[in-house]
Amino acid sequence: MPQKEPFYITTTLPYVNAAPHIGFASEIVYADVRARYERLRGKEVVFNTGTDEHGAKIYEKAREAGEEPQAYVDRFAARFRELEGVLNISPTHFIRTTDAHHIAAAQELWRRVDSNGYIYKKTYYTKYCVGCEMEKTDSELVDGRCPLHPNRALEEGEEENYFFRFSAFQEPLLALYKKYEDFVVPAKRFNEIKSFVTGGLQDFSISRLSTKMPWGVPVPGDESHVMYVWFDALTNYISTLGWPNDEATFVRFWGTPDAPRAVQIAGKDNLRQQSAMWQAMLLAADLPPSRQVFINGFISVDGQKMSKSLGNVIAPEEMVARYGTDGTRYLLLTKGAFGQDSDISWDKMDVRYTADLANGLGNLVSRVIALAPVDVAVPDVTDRVAQLTNMLAPSVERMALRDALAEIWAIVEAANKRMEQEQPWVLRTTDDAQFRAVMEMLLGDVAVLGAALQPFLPETAQRIADALATRERVILFARLEQ
Repeated sequence: MPQKEPFYITTTLPYVNAAPHIGFASEIVYADVRARYERLRGKEVVFNTGTDEHGAKIYEKAREAGEEPQAYVDRFAARFRELEGVLNISPTHFIRTTDAHHIAAAQELWRRVDSNGYIYKKTYYTKYCVGCEMEKTDSELVDGRCPLHPNRALEEGEEENYFFRFSAFQEPLLALYKKYEDFVVPAKRFNEIKSFVTGGLQDFSISRLSTKMPWGVPVPGDESHVMYVWFDALTNYISTLGWPNDEATFVRFWGTPDAPRAVQIAGKDNLRQQSAMWQAMLLAADLPPSRQVFINGFISVDGQKMSKSLGNVIAPEEMVARYGTDGTRYLLLTKGAFGQDSDISWDKMDVRYTADLANGLGNLVSRVIALAPVDVAVPDVTDRVAQLTNMLAPSVERMALRDALAEIWAIVEAANKRMEQEQPWVLRTTDDAQFRAVMEMLLGDVAVLGAALQPFLPETAQRIADALATRERVILFARLEQ
């Protein structure tokens, strides 16, 4: 039996200093749709996610909670693992950066980068944002503060650290961007990172003194330092594949220098780390780069950034409690165009849920199943499904999943229009032949919808298939309680 074509996709690893929110939920649902889509195309998929568990923020939060760092991250990592059930996600790999095999891989990456001459030690003065876990230059600050974390004072001081020769990779990175014109999606973010790299790269610190911040991966050969959290965490994308021990799996799914395979999805605050820093680290270790990095936008609530102090943070579990799993997936996928910032509110989500799901798809399927005689067979829709799948492919492959769903919902709208125009409940008593013909067409529409929705709303797709088989009326999306 021939081996299936491989496909690899990974989310970022969320930092476990707080419970999951809908920003990461959106990211992981996007990745899940792509993974399910590629499986339906017959590919063997590795879908990676997990948790980022080292660094100053974690150490600080654990101390505030009066817990040992490992106990603290164990507790929060379990919350992120539960998203698999909450959102019906289908990862094949879940990696924690405290896993022993990941720690060994991060240390091996360090050794390879070091042996190639890209790591050195120096004393320097730093301005460090613990919120971002990144150094900040004066040009990045607003009124002396990090614009992403304006309520946190920067940590400043002189320290001896190991550094990565990021400055050596300006030309290799620009060559990579030139070779793959869709390396970063959307184009706006690609232009941003190309501009950043073209402007010149500064070497950055990749270690912290363990006496000041002990919660990290020890630097090989110098345990007075721990690895900078980004150097450690980014390695997960290859350690999850068994690198460096399982070379065959690594090459099969990550690819080769001439044929990279890895697809990554991240938020816009990760643009520099994923599309420049990580790629330079790979090149420094003589490893293949990623193939494509999708960068999503931020989600605000009622025009304001989600904040505990404002009390407007929305948890995935809250959405699922109100809209169900597939309702939540649909709302996250249609909140805005991929790569752009979007604004949500409970009121706006209620309106979309009711219009598109309860009144749209749900009402259509319920009425068709209720009206269709059991002896009217579901027509063969193989060609229609294939045609629709081909039409959706470009949108799915560029993560324009809202556009793909709009194409599917055009079928919902057309079928509901046919229902109102033909009025099969009237035809049933006046023109049996026409009634049966109309119901056969509507059953075909519902069958196409069930097939097309498999990657997007998998539970709904299965319930539609079951309803077509049993002809038992189904309520796909319950009416909201006001």
